[in-house]
Amino acid sequence: MRKIFAQSLLRLLGWRILPLPQDHPSGSVICVAPHTSNRDFILGLLYSWAVGIQSGFLMKSDWFFFPLGPILRALGGVPVNRKERSKTVDRIKELLVRQGQMHIAITPEGTRSRAEKWKSGFYHIATAAGLPIELAVLDYKRHELGIFEVFHPTGDLEADLSYIRSRFSAEQARYPEKFTP
Repeated sequence: MRKIFAQSLLRLLGWRILPLPQDHPSGSVICVAPHTSNRDFILGLLYSWAVGIQSGFLMKSDWFFFPLGPILRALGGVPVNRKERSKTVDRIKELLVRQGQMHIAITPEGTRSRAEKWKSGFYHIATAAGLPIELAVLDYKRHELGIFEVFHPTGDLEADLSYIRSRFSAEQARYPEKFTP
């Protein structure tokens, strides 16, 4: 029922749902970009329902206040304290190992505002947990959303991040001026 609702609502809003890649794994870190609007969260949640992915997501801990916190947790939300970055990678890795194969969505820009650079935590989590990285786009220009590629980290952080960033552009963002290339 949730799947049909999400598919119908996205179509009604004019969005085209990208089909899951044929090599879609049973567990991954989903790198979602661009992230420049609060709408991105709703669209991403609807997409996961529309294609039937059980996915958690990282979100700034400031959003986990009552009564919103219990709702976000029920939807798969994992609060992140930005001041404890090194602990976050270990905590999420442990969660992924404990839960078994699962998906967790992370926005590498880390904020809806333009930042100096992408955060690399999503990469470190994926490599620590031995998971592929799925690249997911919210393309406001083409009104398309979804996972378009499965990427297997090589261990060369700089080269891999450069490649991943190259797969996204400001023109896809709701607010292109806020995109962090």
